[in-house]
Amino acid sequence: MRGLYRLLTRWWTAFALVASLALLGFAHLSETIWDISPCNLCLKAREVYWGAVVVALLATVWHLVSRGSRGTPRIAAFLLAVIFATGTITAVFHMGGELKWWALPATCAAGGSVDLESMTALALGTGPAPRVAMCDAVTWTFLGLSMAGWNALISAALAGFSLLAAKRPKDARAPRS
Repeated sequence: MRGLYRLLTRWWTAFALVASLALLGFAHLSETIWDISPCNLCLKAREVYWGAVVVALLATVWHLVSRGSRGTPRIAAFLLAVIFATGTITAVFHMGGELKWWALPATCAAGGSVDLESMTALALGTGPAPRVAMCDAVTWTFLGLSMAGWNALISAALAGFSLLAAKRPKDARAPRS
């Protein structure tokens, strides 16, 4: 178990990169295959994961260039913790709106972008009606949790692991001079 902990904290940025890309892939897959339209808060959650991808990719490349002699860059692990905590807050806010705990802002009315061409085609009857995804409507559930609920749990777990990686064992830290 200790070996798994050391491996996870030593290569945390690579694990965070893979996890973020997998979650983004699942989001895009659910949009294309299962025809689930994202709302504005779902798109905000994706922005958080794209931010995590950038930080994790840069830190992983740094880890590989430095031959892993210094372990996961601690500042990157801390930044990932902040990013994933932001994702947790966004997801909990979204989940609370879905459960009617509070009202969501008016910007949550539509998830897709509407441009002049699509509006003209709709008015002339030559184009399809744009799909509007409401943030307070649950479109997918698994084991009783919506996608926002799962996002909150996963983001919180990733934030926790990021904090563990930032405070990793002494042997994974940079040598003192």
